[in-house]
Amino acid sequence: MRTAYVLVRHELRLLTSLAMWVARRTHGADGGRVFGYARGQGAVVFGIAFVCLVETLTMSVLLRDYPAVHQGVLVLDVYTIVFVVGVHAASVVRPHVLGADVLRIRRAVHVDLRIPVDRIASVRRELRTTHTRAPGELDVAVGARTTVTLELAEPVAHFTFLGRRHEIRLVRFHADDADSLVQTLVQVLAPAVTQVRSAPWPMQDRPG
Repeated sequence: MRTAYVLVRHELRLLTSLAMWVARRTHGADGGRVFGYARGQGAVVFGIAFVCLVETLTMSVLLRDYPAVHQGVLVLDVYTIVFVVGVHAASVVRPHVLGADVLRIRRAVHVDLRIPVDRIASVRRELRTTHTRAPGELDVAVGARTTVTLELAEPVAHFTFLGRRHEIRLVRFHADDADSLVQTLVQVLAPAVTQVRSAPWPMQDRPG
């Protein structure tokens, strides 16, 4: 029952994302600064959608003498095209968002990780095209690559598609303009770092 609910919610979010994409709206920005990540996958996504369209037309010709089968296959083919385009639409309308206190890292409707800014220990520009799963790490890759790496001072909770909880201390993700995102995060983190470094040392007893 739980799985069915998650799947239905997932499909509804994809359809909502399609509508928002057509209307050129952004989900969950809330006045924060947005950083996209879908630019690099657009050509691949539409290439897949085109292949699905060709398959749909081909099957319509092959099954024209079997109307019942044709209708069933047509529904599946159209659903596949909508699903593929919907995933891309969700990636466009649900960008990463940097607010005053929280960095929100997203991937379509599958990942939505909120990281309090004060838990970020370090951020760096790092291109990776291969990733190995490890406890406490999360890779939010786009096109099999990540471009930004965050190390956290304290773990944050990440929930998988089916609701399983993981404690995350290191996050790798992709941003189209990774340099700008890293620079902005460094500027946000700099006051806190300066404050710590400039804090007075505790008084020590002098030898008598």
